Amino acid sequence: MRSVRMAAALMVLDAGLAGMVWAQEQAPREAQPCFACHGERGQGTTQGPMLAGLSTQYIEAQIDHFISGQRSNPLMTPMAQAYTDLQLRRPVATYFASQGKLPELHVRGQLQAGSAAERLYYQGDITRGIPACYSCHGPSAVGGGPFPRLAGQQADYVSAQLLAWQKGERKGDPGNMMAAIAKRLSAEDIQALGRYLAAIQ
Repeated sequence: MRSVRMAAALMVLDAGLAGMVWAQEQAPREAQPCFACHGERGQGTTQGPMLAGLSTQYIEAQIDHFISGQRSNPLMTPMAQAYTDLQLRRPVATYFASQGKLPELHVRGQLQAGSAAERLYYQGDITRGIPACYSCHGPSAVGGGPFPRLAGQQADYVSAQLLAWQKGERKGDPGNMMAAIAKRLSAEDIQALGRYLAAIQ
């Protein structure tokens, strides 16, 4: 039995090492410092959010926001300073943008919006002046261009960012749009949206 457990442990170790070797071979050198917090393929970890599938434009803009102080994080702010040169930044953004797989796509009107979070995503809430998240973040929350992919993003991270917009701790969006929307969301909305978006795979 002990030998079986040891063999299983070695298989897990081999798989982990194979993943690291793959990442080091396939990923640009400039992206490798990001692995510790965001994962070898940008899948996200307990230390940092998912980057896989975010657009190149969005990733580059967020690096700019950390450099300028529009966003602040004790780990990311100093890391971003190393990517002021676009020649270093572009391969990182391009690599992580290429890693996301598309979830099954749903478009507006295709689903019977069931949960409160799903209704907010596809329909918004006109009584509170909340537009549908779909309008900017697209089918199944895949995002694009200046709008981030939210599908599969960590629930706690999504909720934390909505709270940061709500409190004015995060800036940099066009026309201060996200801050205005976040201020109209309840605490329950924020938690529910985080869980709903994380579950889209």
